[in-house]
Amino acid sequence: MEKYLIVMAGGAVGSLARYVAGTAIMSRFGGRFPMGTFAVNATGCFLIGVIMTLLGQKAPHPNWRLLLVVGFLGGYTTFSSFAYETFTAAREGSPWIGLLNVVASVVVGYLAVWLGVLSAR
Repeated sequence: MEKYLIVMAGGAVGSLARYVAGTAIMSRFGGRFPMGTFAVNATGCFLIGVIMTLLGQKAPHPNWRLLLVVGFLGGYTTFSSFAYETFTAAREGSPWIGLLNVVASVVVGYLAVWLGVLSAR
């Protein structure tokens, strides 16, 4: 039960951080380009790179990964997990798997949104 609460706490803080950052950025820059989401995704990717590297250098308590990566970054942006998994595939000698993940995720994600809109109408 402790692990669930740790993930939940991190997710709540990450979701709030996403909302605050995204709305602050959009209120400042506005426009058609989703700068708030773009900035959140980019910073989430940066943070997962930093956090996973630091956690991999030492043997910290596994709850830190649950709190920061699964919880906080999961609430902040799942794009960071997508980017890290793509990076890992390429780094481990499977660049085609990484490329397939990028293309398939974007195409299928777009089609899923389109189908969801059509279904809701």
